[in-house]
Amino acid sequence: MGVAAYVMWGLFPLYWPHLKPAGAVEILAHRMVWSLVFMLLVLAVLRHWSWIRDLLRHPARLAKITVAGVVITTNWGLYIWGVNSDQVVETSLGYFINPLAFIAIGVLVLGERLRAAQWVAAGLGVAAVLVLTVAYGRLPWLALVLATSFTIYGYVKKTVGLAPTQSLTAETAVMFLPTAGYLAYLAWTGEGTLGTVSFGHTLLLIGTGVVTAIPLLCFGAATVRIPLSTIGMLQYLGPVLQFAVGVWVYHEAMPASRWAGFGLIWAALAVLTFDALRQARRSRMALRAAAASAAAAGAAAPIPVEAVPATAVPATAMPATAVPPATVPATTATAMGPAAAGTAASATDGPADPGRVPGRAPRSGSPTP
Repeated sequence: MGVAAYVMWGLFPLYWPHLKPAGAVEILAHRMVWSLVFMLLVLAVLRHWSWIRDLLRHPARLAKITVAGVVITTNWGLYIWGVNSDQVVETSLGYFINPLAFIAIGVLVLGERLRAAQWVAAGLGVAAVLVLTVAYGRLPWLALVLATSFTIYGYVKKTVGLAPTQSLTAETAVMFLPTAGYLAYLAWTGEGTLGTVSFGHTLLLIGTGVVTAIPLLCFGAATVRIPLSTIGMLQYLGPVLQFAVGVWVYHEAMPASRWAGFGLIWAALAVLTFDALRQARRSRMALRAAAASAAAAGAAAPIPVEAVPATAVPATAMPATAVPPATVPATTATAMGPAAAGTAASATDGPADPGRVPGRAPRSGSPTP
């Protein structure tokens, strides 16, 4: 499911150009409206409505959802515009930069301290932006805005605590009135393309809600079943596929200077990945050691005589007292990108507390490109 989600996100550049002659803003409006329609159908099938009442009782959470909706609308709109204006490679750069943007949020907003490897990765990222600025002849603003907006989106969602289906429904509901109003205006003026180009084009416009929701649902299902370190590795599938589509399908120019800039970004991501996997390995070793120590301590502890009732079986027939392993918080490596750092604290559609279910990863949210 995780692979399916990131493959679908990575192949999005093959979908949006087929929606022309609709402009980027019209496509974005359709994506918002039809995503809400699709998610309402999903919630109707699941009969899962109680969270709406709880959300409406908390104005602070509503405000966060509103911010998240505005930011993801900006991100989606710029992404669609970038793809349909033959800048697929630069849009992929934005999602390659995203893990480094999460590092910046951690340092500047949360006051986190970086490990040496993370400082190296951040330095490589800054060098890459400088090289690409020279290569493009301008600041790669599209990539930077995509990375920044998605980072803000992840940071806001981290404190909302909604499952992926709930979050997407709420965010699209917040943006429904302006986007539906815009589509109504286009229909009134005759500038809209829904139902005016072809039947297939109309289906593709309506399908924007489906292609938005399905990878999100796959991602939500995957995050409660596999470790965040695995999600962190899978997240690179998306921008890698976007980059491949831009270079080998749409034949965008890639001079040596751009290859150099992307090479620096990939080197930074390799450093982050190695550091995250090393930290995850240390965490697993610490958990196993703590569990073994607790088990040994429990087995060695004698049973007090006064605690055994007179009717109890003989002491020689009693099993050793079972002591649950000590709880040791696992250190999840930071800066693994939108799949890990940006949304690790958001709720999912999984169990009430998947972090306490053996074999399941901690809670995670819904980063969508």
